[in-house]
Amino acid sequence: MRRVIKTALLLGFALNMASATAATDPIIELHGAKTAGGLLIGKTAPSNQVKLNEQTLKVSPEGVVVFGFERDAQGVQKLTIQLADGTQHEQLIELAPREYKIDRVEGVPQRTVTPDPEQVARARKEAAAVWQARQTQTDDLHFLTPVVAPAKGRISGVYGSQRIFNGEPRNPHFGLDVAAPTGTPVKVVWPGEVVFADPDLFYSGGTIIVNHGLGVTTTYIHLSAVDVEVGQQLKQGEVIGAIGATGRATGPHLDWRVNWGNVRLDPALVLEHFDQPIF
Repeated sequence: MRRVIKTALLLGFALNMASATAATDPIIELHGAKTAGGLLIGKTAPSNQVKLNEQTLKVSPEGVVVFGFERDAQGVQKLTIQLADGTQHEQLIELAPREYKIDRVEGVPQRTVTPDPEQVARARKEAAAVWQARQTQTDDLHFLTPVVAPAKGRISGVYGSQRIFNGEPRNPHFGLDVAAPTGTPVKVVWPGEVVFADPDLFYSGGTIIVNHGLGVTTTYIHLSAVDVEVGQQLKQGEVIGAIGATGRATGPHLDWRVNWGNVRLDPALVLEHFDQPIF
């Protein structure tokens, strides 16, 4: 009798432990900064469907999903995960608030602050080409490789700061600026494919965009040299160009940017959260 009772107790304990484990198993495992400008990388079952608010997210064959939040995003965001059996789970993401600095920049060539109609037309055409390059969609997961910094130098500009050129307010800054002498090597931060390369854009000068998969791209701006071509496959850390002061710049620096589709993310948060393996 005692043996039966003991066996029943052990069986009950085992079942309770299994239930507790199942209850704590995450439907989706998330990594990254839950704030404006943050990149989040998740892992879920490949058969699951995932939505961020009302936007359907791409789930890779390995179950990896990636998304991020705009500079001015705030409040609670809803992640919906639908399992293969139709069951839905909701995960609320409360974004931590952020504050941004105001930068006043004097001495910028007035032609780039108040361009003439011909220059405006040129800039719009170039912006359309950049936008198109960022629409590249692949199932690559190169962004899972621990990130490396693109260049060595002083941080002279940060994401989200509002810039005022020659007293005239402009759009917020969406990159991380690394100041260093002209010619300083610039390296690609993750493996990827070059989807845009131009040595002379009106605003950004020498510009390179690299695709890393699932809509994640990195951009390298104001380069004095562009040493890659569209379609070229890159290994992490490969030199792709050199720091310069081309386009709208008051001195030599790299403006490094990270995008998820058209959402502009904070490169500093990427360096902080993804310099080690996450899965």
